[in-house]
Amino acid sequence: MIVSAPVVAAVLPGDVDDPQRPSGGNVYDRRVLARLGGVQEIAAGGSWPHPTAADRAALAGALAALPDGAVVLLDGLVACGVPEAVVPEAGRLRLVVLVHLPLADEAGADPALADRERAVLGAAAAVVATSTWSARRLEALHGLHDVPVVTPGADPAPPAAGSGGGGLLCVGSVTPTKGQDLLVAALARVASRSWTCRLVGPLGRAPSHVDLVRRELDRHGLAARVRLDGPLTGAALDEAYAAADLLVLPSRAEAFGMVVLEALARGIPVLATDVGGVREALGTTSSGEVPGLVVAPDADGLADGLQDWLDDPALRTRLRRAAHERRNTVPAWDVPSAALAAILDGVRS
Repeated sequence: MIVSAPVVAAVLPGDVDDPQRPSGGNVYDRRVLARLGGVQEIAAGGSWPHPTAADRAALAGALAALPDGAVVLLDGLVACGVPEAVVPEAGRLRLVVLVHLPLADEAGADPALADRERAVLGAAAAVVATSTWSARRLEALHGLHDVPVVTPGADPAPPAAGSGGGGLLCVGSVTPTKGQDLLVAALARVASRSWTCRLVGPLGRAPSHVDLVRRELDRHGLAARVRLDGPLTGAALDEAYAAADLLVLPSRAEAFGMVVLEALARGIPVLATDVGGVREALGTTSSGEVPGLVVAPDADGLADGLQDWLDDPALRTRLRRAAHERRNTVPAWDVPSAALAAILDGVRS
């Protein structure tokens, strides 16, 4: 379904369609915009939120070329770190900034990004968060109030067949924020159990972290049981989900956790660290049951959750049942598209 929206332009990361660099933010942008008609897309090349001077100048030039009064939707990853390019246009353009995760909340982020983000968001006509947690975090960090929330959807998918219980899947860029090193340490604690694990996601965003994960796999003797698949999309990603019994999300920070919805859309239970908007993504069944396990954001918490999953057949059955029930309430992408279109219409009027 295509939703009529008053967007003149949308500023997206230049790698939004790069199959080697998939991310939850990129998927969100692409799925939502695909259902908003008449949008001029501006692909902002650069290593955001730390672009080169040339990349900043290119973004400033693209914004300057837009007509007065234009409604412009900007991905926060691009916009929030460069107030010098964005804020000067706020007086003549209707800027709407979409924030997935506050920039300073990425593991190892430059603390100065918080001040830069505050300047951008303070100048915007509207700020939109992709989870209730993110909206509250923006209020705490930047003093914003009544930030509207447009949570993600998921593509319809058939129920996963799984592999019998020990098929673990972790989907996300291999970075400190996503916590694959914590997962490896947890897997070492349950090495005596029967399981295999696939780490699916880009390997080029934090090469030193990828090296750390590989070293830890070798140190614990797990390299033969844990595959670093790199980025998967399309049918290859669908096949990885179809073979999974449990999605594991070991993140140190997570605005929402789109992969949680993608797993639940297939009836796959989730083991996740209790950070950010993860509980919001998990949701509950009609009877109030959580379709997964939420644990402390450290290796011990993950190990305890894995042990419970692997050792308790009754728990696995209960969580699978809950995940299949939750599958029926995962929203399609036309829901957030319509919600975002309504916000943009309000900005223009």
